[in-house]
Amino acid sequence: MRLSWGTALLACVASVAAQNPETKSPAVSPTGFRFEAIGDKSVGLWEGDRPVFVYHFGAVTNSNAPNARGRSNYFHPLYGLDGEVLTDDFPQDHDYHRGLYWAWSHIRVGDQEYDSWSLRGIRYEFRRWLAKEARADGARLGVENGWFVGDKQIMRETVWVKVHPRSASNRAIDLELTWMPTDGAVSLQGAEGKSYGGLTLRFGPRSKTLITVPGGRTSGDLVMTNLPWADLSGDLRKVSGELSGIAVFVNPGHPDYPPTWMTRHYGLLAVGWPGVRSKMLPAGQPVTCRYRIWIHRGTPDAVEIKRAYEEYCATARNH
Repeated sequence: MRLSWGTALLACVASVAAQNPETKSPAVSPTGFRFEAIGDKSVGLWEGDRPVFVYHFGAVTNSNAPNARGRSNYFHPLYGLDGEVLTDDFPQDHDYHRGLYWAWSHIRVGDQEYDSWSLRGIRYEFRRWLAKEARADGARLGVENGWFVGDKQIMRETVWVKVHPRSASNRAIDLELTWMPTDGAVSLQGAEGKSYGGLTLRFGPRSKTLITVPGGRTSGDLVMTNLPWADLSGDLRKVSGELSGIAVFVNPGHPDYPPTWMTRHYGLLAVGWPGVRSKMLPAGQPVTCRYRIWIHRGTPDAVEIKRAYEEYCATARNH
């Protein structure tokens, strides 16, 4: 059964309202962007009457996955141009996957190792809003988070999101992530033999999946493959059968550009930075990774996606 964008949004609001009976659906505005609180753990963004995303800054649990660990600091749902839900959270095959997020299976501090990918021994904690600006021509969200092991903060993280107005066929969301160890050095490393660990995008249920990279459509999954971008499209609009999807563009100034990736036809695009070799981040020295999330209708081919990527690179060089 197909959920319309309005039904999907109300379902998201209702899931939070079950924990907070005072939660109300936000009023509809015909034009421009606006942020609205969804309960006490999440904030949603709308453009006019269309939802764009929900960002969870507080720990979220799911009654359908009672054994799954709570998670925060991620985006879900990300919505398509027609309101379809593009992402998934608490999927049955990997209940720690969570919309658009960033995590590593190997985080080392001294002689101790932690895992934010499967949420073991480390957590993200919201510290403060840096910006929450919504206008007719775009929106900007800024967040400061901490990475905590027990009561000790080991990392300061800032998240900056710039959302552009949707066009007839696509929407661009620019994402900037900065990490700075706050006490001692912190080492990051992706999964052995696969490279995932970093920015990750888990897609919602589909019956058809197409993955496109600069070399064209791929029939098999990729691991440890250097790419500047990758796209996944599918029948996420359910009953209509029409296709839509998301490409992730890596900024040309990204560390170790182009980074390694892992792609999975079950519904995963994972930028593997720093990949299978560990990267030591010294205390007090920030590192920044920038991306564009390019949401689109249909199934653009490699030439069309490359054109959009080159436009992004030109914009990035000019700022």
